[in-house]
Amino acid sequence: MVIDLITPEDLNEFRNLLLNDLKQLIKPQTQQGKQWLKSYEFRKALNISAGTLQNLRINGTLAFTKIGGLIYYKYSTLKKS
Repeated sequence: MVIDLITPEDLNEFRNLLLNDLKQLIKPQTQQGKQWLKSYEFRKALNISAGTLQNLRINGTLAFTKIGGLIYYKYSTLKKS
């Protein structure tokens, strides 16, 4: 039977590798990488108020998707504006 010993250095190296992998997974995407924007992101990009955004939705000027209670806008729509 072969017994492998795990040293504190091995654990520290594993911890560092795991942290780096987790950072890559949760790293915020750049705006160019996003396909959908939440309302606050869309408003911030266009520098408009929540009321103006709502009016654009109501009169059909702006296409959107509602999932649950959140409203999303396509990033490509922002690029056209």
